[in-house]
Amino acid sequence: MSLEITPKLLVREAMSSPVVTTHENSEISQVAKIMRDQKIGAVVINNNEGHPVGIVTERDIVIRVVALNKPDNITVKEVMSSPLRVVKADTTIIDAMKLMDQMNIRRLGVTYKNNLVGIISDKDLIRVMPTIVEIIREITKINSGVNNITGPSTIGYCEHCEAYSNNLRMVDGEFLCEECRLEEKIEEL
Repeated sequence: MSLEITPKLLVREAMSSPVVTTHENSEISQVAKIMRDQKIGAVVINNNEGHPVGIVTERDIVIRVVALNKPDNITVKEVMSSPLRVVKADTTIIDAMKLMDQMNIRRLGVTYKNNLVGIISDKDLIRVMPTIVEIIREITKINSGVNNITGPSTIGYCEHCEAYSNNLRMVDGEFLCEECRLEEKIEEL
């Protein structure tokens, strides 16, 4: 018997909010100070109408300012990544992760009713990964039978011997490496 339970952690549950913004005519040195003072890695850039048009990240400053010996008084408009890529607040974390991977970016704006309400970053995703793993673990326990190996393999640490493996599989609600799975089968015999 299999219960139809799927983990659907949404972007709105992991995003950082409120969004720190500045105007596109701000100097890059001002944005760097905002990042330092707010302890953040990116600032969203708004145009004259107050609409988000881009984002400046720590990486943008390093690659497009410092590495090119540009002056501190250049505007963020010259440095920002544009356009700002966004997802809706009810997008699943998995879909956001796929999009970030496909676009090779580390941050997405989060919108609700066409308003920017947050930012989801790779750091936010790392923060919620233990929750996702726990949800998957619980669903697997519910759906699996006794001594039933389920699902595709994954990478991590074996819960029995604590060895790192790139071939973990769920057995009775625990992620086990190939050696521990074999030991368990031998014990059954």
